[in-house]
Amino acid sequence: MQFKIDPDISKAETLPGSFYSDREVFEQLKDRVFSRSWHFLEGPGSMKNGSAKPFFLLSQYLDEPILVTKDSRGNLNCISNVCTHRGNLLLESEKECQKLVCGYHGRRFDLEGRFEHMPEFEVAQGFPRKNENLEKHKLEMWGDLFFSSLEPAFDIQEVFKQVENRIGFLNPDKFKFDKERSVDYHLDANWALYCDNFLEGFHIPFVHKGLNQVLDYPNYSIELGQFHNVQVGISKDQKDCFSLPEGHIDHGKNVAAYYFWIFPNLMLNFYPWGLSLNVVEPVDIAKTRIRFLTFVGDQERVRSGAGNDLNRVELEDEEVVLSVQKGIRSRSYISGRFSPTKEQGVHQFHLLISKFLNMD
Repeated sequence: MQFKIDPDISKAETLPGSFYSDREVFEQLKDRVFSRSWHFLEGPGSMKNGSAKPFFLLSQYLDEPILVTKDSRGNLNCISNVCTHRGNLLLESEKECQKLVCGYHGRRFDLEGRFEHMPEFEVAQGFPRKNENLEKHKLEMWGDLFFSSLEPAFDIQEVFKQVENRIGFLNPDKFKFDKERSVDYHLDANWALYCDNFLEGFHIPFVHKGLNQVLDYPNYSIELGQFHNVQVGISKDQKDCFSLPEGHIDHGKNVAAYYFWIFPNLMLNFYPWGLSLNVVEPVDIAKTRIRFLTFVGDQERVRSGAGNDLNRVELEDEEVVLSVQKGIRSRSYISGRFSPTKEQGVHQFHLLISKFLNMD
């Protein structure tokens, strides 16, 4: 199925309703979009030297088994967690080790994924082959946060440079993960509808009455990058805003929040107290898991400003997304139009989706 989004937002129509309900499209997104994008990995920053930790990229959707390994010198690698002999998972849980030994038939690899030894293969001809090694995957860091991709279409470090330009003064390397304030939400709606909703502040006066009392809606703005954007939430007063240093691009503005989006499903929401990292994970065509991971820099400011009650805002968003999920399947709905002044982020998302789906 081909989708065409006009690059001119003043002329463009949205993705059709069928995009959100077509099973074939949902499956195509795995290879065309999600295998080419970046995914957040939890926890490897605390790994010991000489250890390996398994992950599944987008569990229940891509479900790709990978390992992050850390050798005795502290070097990190991201490799396949699938033995090249018979496809057995090498590790089920984090383990301290200097070698990876398959528990099925004893095939051994080093922590960079290089094949080393296999019992009972002495007389096998043409062995070992080049593909006996474990496949390597991309691994990038931003502070203590780790991101991986199977075949990335863009350099995520270029995006992180733009993030740093905006919030580097907060010293995000010092943020501490807050497990108690981190939660998973489960939504009976298509993942892209959730992203559509996130990518515009157009709905704030109608859906978020409390947040609208904090944010100055007429001055709410968005800036587009190539594979990301940032929504800048301006406060109605100076209370609960960032203390922006001189020379900062927004110095003199009452900024209450920076809402970063990285294509296709990653959000980095910065508040004066720290970061709410949100990952939107497709589970099925109308089932989505949203992971809220909280990293706090200033405990005293957690219960203030635009980032005060994220749970309430989330439930308000979910209510409207569920309503759209019901309506998008209507035979009378085909597609919509974009507000040229308020829906630039949604237009960018739909344009990128169409380009990725139309790639050979």
